[in-house]
Amino acid sequence: MDAAAIARTVLSAIDGGSQMEPFTTKDAGFTEAQAYVVTAQLRALRMARGEKPVGRKIGFTNRTIWEEYGIFQPIWGDVYDTTFRDVRPGDKVAVSQLPEPRIEPEIVLGLGRDLGPGMSIDEIGQSIDWIAHGFEFVQSIFPDWKFNVADCVADGGLHGRLFVGPRLDLSADQRITLARDLSRLTISLSRNGETVDRGVGANVLDGPIQALAHLTAVLGKDTLNPPPRAGEIVTTGTLTRAFPVLPGERWSTDIQGIELPGLSVEIA
Repeated sequence: MDAAAIARTVLSAIDGGSQMEPFTTKDAGFTEAQAYVVTAQLRALRMARGEKPVGRKIGFTNRTIWEEYGIFQPIWGDVYDTTFRDVRPGDKVAVSQLPEPRIEPEIVLGLGRDLGPGMSIDEIGQSIDWIAHGFEFVQSIFPDWKFNVADCVADGGLHGRLFVGPRLDLSADQRITLARDLSRLTISLSRNGETVDRGVGANVLDGPIQALAHLTAVLGKDTLNPPPRAGEIVTTGTLTRAFPVLPGERWSTDIQGIELPGLSVEIA
């Protein structure tokens, strides 16, 4: 396996909105562990051309969609200053250039301190400075979203863009109950005013803080990729199914059970 060559191929496909045969089709021995070596190489390529990592995305935390994609475990990828933007309700978001883009409504966490393996759910909750609701737009450089887990990891965790709505700064009291409160929230996702799906916070590995705990544990064993650090943004996985998007569509959410507003965006 030439991780650097695979990373160059992935980046070229992402940049050009093009697609290719999955790596695991050409090489059945290509593993998840090897794919995370590609992750490090892909990050190095993007940093070399001036992009700055600002956080992580966790994917496939929603167990209710595992059967749909044939992926039965979480993955992660890097988020960059070039793929992240703060938005306000009603903003237009440019995602149509991505290969087969899909929308995912997620809870986004702002880290107030470094995280490490062995931290409890409560300790991780106490480490969060702010929360927000956002849309991650995922992409697939593999046609028709057909792949294995190693392909997903090599494709930057399928990350395309992350648009984050207004942030809620947390008080000390809010951090105490954060894991429970995020697990209990409910969300509805609508396209052009019509509800297409509903979800709950517990869909993502029992809750967004629990999803972050999983990421922290995984990165604690990784010698190539850094652990979660203070100042990073972590988006914790889709609370509903992911849906294809088309230019001109307006997507919106309604959130209940926590002090976060819904978000609406128009696809450009």
